[in-house]
Amino acid sequence: MAEMMGRDLIGVGRSNNPDPREAGAEAAHRAADMLRTADEPAWVLMFCGGKHDPSAVLAGLRSVVGSVPVVGGSAAGTVTSAGFGYSGFEVAVGLFPATLGLPDILVDDGLLEGEAAAGRRLGESLRGLAGDDRVVLLFYDSLAATDPPRLHPASPLVDGIYDGMGEGAGEGGRPCRPHLVGAGALTDMNLSDGYVFDGTRPKKHSAVAVVLPAAITAETAILHGCVPVSSFMTITDIDGAEVFELDGKPALDVIETMLGMDIADDDGRNLSLMVTLGEKHGDPFADYDENRYVNRLILQVASDRRSITLFEPDFRRGSVVQIMSRDNGLMVQSVRDGVRLMNRRVSGQRPLMALYIDCAGRASARSGSEIEEAEVLLDEIDIRAPLLGFYSGVEIAPVDEMRSRPLDWTGVLTVLCYNG
Repeated sequence: MAEMMGRDLIGVGRSNNPDPREAGAEAAHRAADMLRTADEPAWVLMFCGGKHDPSAVLAGLRSVVGSVPVVGGSAAGTVTSAGFGYSGFEVAVGLFPATLGLPDILVDDGLLEGEAAAGRRLGESLRGLAGDDRVVLLFYDSLAATDPPRLHPASPLVDGIYDGMGEGAGEGGRPCRPHLVGAGALTDMNLSDGYVFDGTRPKKHSAVAVVLPAAITAETAILHGCVPVSSFMTITDIDGAEVFELDGKPALDVIETMLGMDIADDDGRNLSLMVTLGEKHGDPFADYDENRYVNRLILQVASDRRSITLFEPDFRRGSVVQIMSRDNGLMVQSVRDGVRLMNRRVSGQRPLMALYIDCAGRASARSGSEIEEAEVLLDEIDIRAPLLGFYSGVEIAPVDEMRSRPLDWTGVLTVLCYNG
């Protein structure tokens, strides 16, 4: 990674101290040392590894920066220009000075009562705050229950947000279209727990939307490397996230025929490392562009029902999908190519910070890749601004010109730029 020259408008710091209070203070001190402005930090973006007590980390941070709003949440690991890791002790913070303006922070604590309803409430509030292209960061607690693990799905939350902002509402008003980027927070790769920081404290079953000041714009790239290996097929039978039929044939039969192998019930995890089910947005006949695909991991198979169960319940009867090859080499090349392209995209702008939201499953400990794709990111990025990244459960980013969507097995690289 290119060396950062001097100080930055946003300070980023990292610690992997096993003491949570010291980790929060260390990360804050290191971030403050990078701030160019004499202003005190006005708010903080923070991500904490799952082995830390978040309240203790927060106390350590505030011993350095005071009682400013803190947003973000748990993370399976972090990525900064100083390095990356997922031991569970990582803490990474970004300090934002008042010179850049103050964000609006919206919180909804009702995920347990319904993700779609929580999203609608956030969307209704966003509609009055976030105009077109305004950058909004969304963080939500990924874990609805831990024994057994049960997720808060992202798709009804995001759909609810767009409903609340006026998408298809028939109200006569024009829906707002912010640049929405975000993630589901989790503490580790085993889906043990999750939480978000809501501005004041860590919380469960909550979603937080951060409307950045109008002078901050964003460029975003979706990096996954999954490529289609089938023709377009229509989902003809589905219930929630369980897909029963593709083109009128049992879904598992179709997958087995494509792979040339029999798939047992306990092969679900191995299958997720080989293929995903992808939905292409925009012109279906346009050249391949990974930024146009929403891919869904296959969580499990049911040989008796000949079905596959996906990570999210957002595909519907009539959805047109393709089988996508998921390959570690393609993943790494996608990061290399996508970061180089982003370097060129922002070369004429005033970058403030690069935010990297990385699916925890892409870490080599989960994917089996011989190369850490986060290391490729650090090798290739050449943006004169600090980097703050973390490992997430779900990634959210703009997929087409209309809206953002939840993603699986994806790295989302967003560069915040100053347009003031």
